[in-house]
Amino acid sequence: MVFKMLKSFQNFSLQNSNRILVLGVSLLLLLMAQPAEAHHAFGGKTPENFFQGFLAGLAHPIIGIDHLAFVIAIGLIAAGIVGGSWIIVAFLLTAMLGTGIHLMSFNLPIPEIAIALSVITIGLLLVLKQQLPLALLIGLSSVAGLFHGYAYGESIMGAEMTPLISYLVGFTAIQLMIAGATMKLTQSFKETLENSQFSLIKYSGFAVLAIGVVGLSLAIVS
Repeated sequence: MVFKMLKSFQNFSLQNSNRILVLGVSLLLLLMAQPAEAHHAFGGKTPENFFQGFLAGLAHPIIGIDHLAFVIAIGLIAAGIVGGSWIIVAFLLTAMLGTGIHLMSFNLPIPEIAIALSVITIGLLLVLKQQLPLALLIGLSSVAGLFHGYAYGESIMGAEMTPLISYLVGFTAIQLMIAGATMKLTQSFKETLENSQFSLIKYSGFAVLAIGVVGLSLAIVS
């Protein structure tokens, strides 16, 4: 009797897991396939004042699921290495530089593909638990920051100086908060996260990896 109950529960859990997986993938595809205007806080309109610029800056890294996944992932990576906060700092600084490159009308090659590859790379690092040297992680984060920042620049093209500055402040602040909070929380609960039946950090890596793969697929076919 007990055996049958356990078997039924196992089948129920497996069926639910499959449904959740299908639902998650479907939602992921839907979010990633949104038009470019959907990644703008004002539907593609250029911010016109300080408040709009700041709000747009806060929104872009959150609305863009590939950007959000990367920011969370660098927080997870930074938590596992001494001096990891420099990984976050490097990303934030080069993201602003990338935005500046876009505003100066310099073109970076295949930005959407590069962003997707950066998400895939950091997802793999989480899944495989690869402990790379700090300098290399800072380098990878810096390169990724250029391309993510370049994408952010699209939302502020043609804006006046005031909304431009507030936009930079907004997206830098929100990314610092997300990555920093992720790093601190992971450091505080690292033993619990790693000693559970399955590693939440590793499975977070699978989620990040999936987002990167979907993003790469969409970038290639678009």
